[in-house]
Amino acid sequence: MSMIRDLRAVVRPRPSLRKSHASYDYGPTAGRPAVPSSVVDCAVYRDGRRASDHLSPREALDQVRGGDSSGDKGFVWIGLHEPSEQEFSGIAEVFGLHPLAVEDAVMAHQRPKLERYDDTLFMVFKTIRYVEHAELTATSEVVESGEVMVFTGRHFVITVRHGGHGSLRALRHRLEDDPELLAHGPSAVLHAIADQVVDDYLAVTDALQDDIDEVEIDVFSAVQGRTPRSGGDAGRIYQLKREVLEFKRAVSPLLRPMQLLSERPMRVVDPEIQKYFRDVADHVARVHEQVIGFDDLLNSILQANLAQATVVQNEDMRKITAWAAIFAVPTMITGVYGMNFDHMPELHTRFGYPVVLIGMLSVCFAIHRGFRRNGWL
Repeated sequence: MSMIRDLRAVVRPRPSLRKSHASYDYGPTAGRPAVPSSVVDCAVYRDGRRASDHLSPREALDQVRGGDSSGDKGFVWIGLHEPSEQEFSGIAEVFGLHPLAVEDAVMAHQRPKLERYDDTLFMVFKTIRYVEHAELTATSEVVESGEVMVFTGRHFVITVRHGGHGSLRALRHRLEDDPELLAHGPSAVLHAIADQVVDDYLAVTDALQDDIDEVEIDVFSAVQGRTPRSGGDAGRIYQLKREVLEFKRAVSPLLRPMQLLSERPMRVVDPEIQKYFRDVADHVARVHEQVIGFDDLLNSILQANLAQATVVQNEDMRKITAWAAIFAVPTMITGVYGMNFDHMPELHTRFGYPVVLIGMLSVCFAIHRGFRRNGWL
C-alpha cells in the first residue's frame, strides 16, 4: 500500500460539474422512492471514487450490498441537514441505526461524545464559528455553535448537521479529489470531519486571543496613563467569558472520544486511518489548554477591573474627604462668630474681620498643601 498523503494538507477544491443539492431530482420519478428534502447528498463510493449518485438511501445501500465484479462493495455517504423525526426514521430503518442515537441526532443539543452500538459508531461534534464584530460590547456574540453527528458503519457513513454553519460540502469535494485517502472507507470520512472541526477550533482560538488582548489593554489603560475606553469593561469581560464558556463546552468533552479513536482498535476504523486520529487528539488537547487559559485570564482581568474600580472609588472618597476637611475650618470659625452673644472678645476689634479672613485662608491653604503632598488631592 502506498503511503497516505498528509491528511492535513489543504487542497483547494477544483471546479465540480456535479449538480448542487438544489438541482438534484430526488422525486419519485419512474417508480423510484422519494428522498427526504433534508438529504443534502447521497452517493456510493468505490475505490475512493464516486461511483453513483442521484440515489435514494435504500438504492445506495442496495448497490453497496450487491458489490461489483471486483468484489469491492464500497460505502454509502449520506449527508443531511436538520432532518425531522419523520424524515430520519426511514433512513434509520434502512441502515439499522439504534433508536437512542437516532433520537439524539434529531433532537440535537447534545454534548460531544462517542458511542458504540454493535458495529456502528455514533459521534457528536460541536462546531464553532467566530462571529466577526467591529467592536466588542457587553452584548456582542463572539462564537456561534452548531452540531455535526456522524454515524459510521462498515459500509456507510451518515452525517447529520444542525446549525447555519459547518457545511461539509467542501470537505466532500476535497475527499473526492483524494481517492487514495477515500478508499479507506467511512473511517476516512470520520477523520476528515474531526480534523475540519478541530481546525476551526484553532482558528477561533486565534481570534479570541485578539479579543482578550484588546479587553486586557483597555482594562489596564489607566495604569499606563491613558483614559480607559468607556462602555463598561466589566460587562464586556463577562460577555467574553460567557462566550469562552460556550467554546469550552464544545472542546472539553471531545478529549476522551478522540483519545479512544486514536488508541483503541475498532472494527469500523481502518488501522491506517487510526494513526491520524492521534494528530487530531493532540490538537484537541492544545485547544483545550488554550481555552482553560482564556478562562483563567478572563477571571484575572475581571478581578483586576473590579479592584481598579474600587481604587477609583477610594480615590474619589479621599478627595471628597479632603475638601470637606478644608471647608470645615472656615465653617467652624464663621459658626463661632455667628452666635450673636454680646460679650464675645474681638467683636469690636478694628482689624478683626480681615485678620479672621486671612487666618481662614492661611489654614485652608496649609491643609490643602498637606493633602496634595500626601496624594489625596
